[in-house]
Amino acid sequence: MQELLVISGKGGTGKTSIVAALAALAEDKVLADCDVDAADLHLLLRPEVESVNEFYGSSKAVIEAGRCTGCGRCIEVCRFGAITKAAPVAGGENSASGSRGSIVQVDSLSCEGCGVCTMMCPAGAITMKPNLAGYWYISETPYGPLVHAQLGLAEDNSGKLVTKVRQEARRLAEENKARLIITDGPPGIGCPVISSLTGVTLALVVTEPTVAGWHDLERVVKLAGHFKVPVTVCINKYDLAPEKSREIEAYCYDEGLTIAGKIPFDADVARALVNAVPLTACSRGAAANAVKAMWDSLLVRMEKIKMQ
Repeated sequence: MQELLVISGKGGTGKTSIVAALAALAEDKVLADCDVDAADLHLLLRPEVESVNEFYGSSKAVIEAGRCTGCGRCIEVCRFGAITKAAPVAGGENSASGSRGSIVQVDSLSCEGCGVCTMMCPAGAITMKPNLAGYWYISETPYGPLVHAQLGLAEDNSGKLVTKVRQEARRLAEENKARLIITDGPPGIGCPVISSLTGVTLALVVTEPTVAGWHDLERVVKLAGHFKVPVTVCINKYDLAPEKSREIEAYCYDEGLTIAGKIPFDADVARALVNAVPLTACSRGAAANAVKAMWDSLLVRMEKIKMQ
């Protein structure tokens, strides 16, 4: 089984649109959306959700109302300002009426789950409880099975959720005896990208002919090199700035990177997005043909890696 990861050093390069277009071309595969902070591959693949599963990230502080004395020690030691006193209100499990009639409450968005308050509370009134941070899904699409997820607002541990999505995609591929996993990765070079990148067969980095696109291409190429992941490059909308595209090609040549494809600007892409369908499923235009040629190139590259 091989895994093709599509990533970009920055957002807005067309990465997800390209993944959807490849999904319509590839056979015998499982799809995964690891951009859990802002998942949107499902918008183009129209999945029917078959399984909804809870994801628990770090634990959050919870105050036990019956044991809290309202001494305020937890407020003093919390470095994140997550615990405060306020006027009495209808309480929940994260607030407690103190002996002085005040309310000690935890702001779950500010709580980092460090647990210092639990150690310093003289009454032992604070415990750490697992926090529901999001959901992950297994869906069926017209283009194959899809594993995707959605991290909650202001939640952390996106790297853990990415790992879960990848694990489930691999399990599903093994069950279906699929030969390939195509993964839509997060933008940037942070924790979720690292979680998406490690151990994949090939990383397709999508860039655009701009100064920012080139700069962020360099960053993500260095990251992939650190994890010894083979890289190939796609220049999207290359014809909007031909000179900058040539500079990016020269950089790739100097770094020993192959150009898997150069996709021209094409109004069919916008029409495909408006209609929420993959480009290669609805167009025979220049961009769609360029994606098809790139897919052939990717198949050849992955076959060479397999033979190594």
